[in-house]
Amino acid sequence: MKKIVGKLGLLMLSVILMTACSSTQTLQEYYVENEGNPNFLSVDLPVSLLNVDKADLTEEQREALGSLKKLNILAFKITADNLAEFQKEKSNIKAILKNSKFTELMKMNTSFGKASVRYLGDDEAIDEVIIYGDSDDKGFMLVRVLGKNMNPAKLVQFMKAVEKSDYKGEGLGEIGNLLKG
Repeated sequence: MKKIVGKLGLLMLSVILMTACSSTQTLQEYYVENEGNPNFLSVDLPVSLLNVDKADLTEEQREALGSLKKLNILAFKITADNLAEFQKEKSNIKAILKNSKFTELMKMNTSFGKASVRYLGDDEAIDEVIIYGDSDDKGFMLVRVLGKNMNPAKLVQFMKAVEKSDYKGEGLGEIGNLLKG
């Protein structure tokens, strides 16, 4: 009887430890948790909204576009009243993105602020690209590019396709204003 109780205790302790180790919030959970928060702006865009289907694209660019499904955008706009929450949320996102399952593709400086591009998946088939940028005077923006079997080399082709499109920021609402300043 003591052996059974001991083994049950050990099993319960193992389950508790495994649950505690996996308590890191996922990016998806972060999006869902904050999409109703008044400090956040949230937009889901279908790839079709980018108007790239009307652009003169190469076959490689069309193939890259075909692997994309949608863009999830979550932005935090700084106001005089939410500076402390901005710092807290910025730290939360950076902690999520430090997870080893994200591979960093590049870092860059933009007119908005500092940005980084990461992805989930492997070198042959990316399922999600994450673009994160922040500015201490504007806020931050988190963009999830969701697709199926996206190829890292073809992401460049996608960016070129977007440049060729006549997309002017339709559907972005207040997020477009955040980018402008």
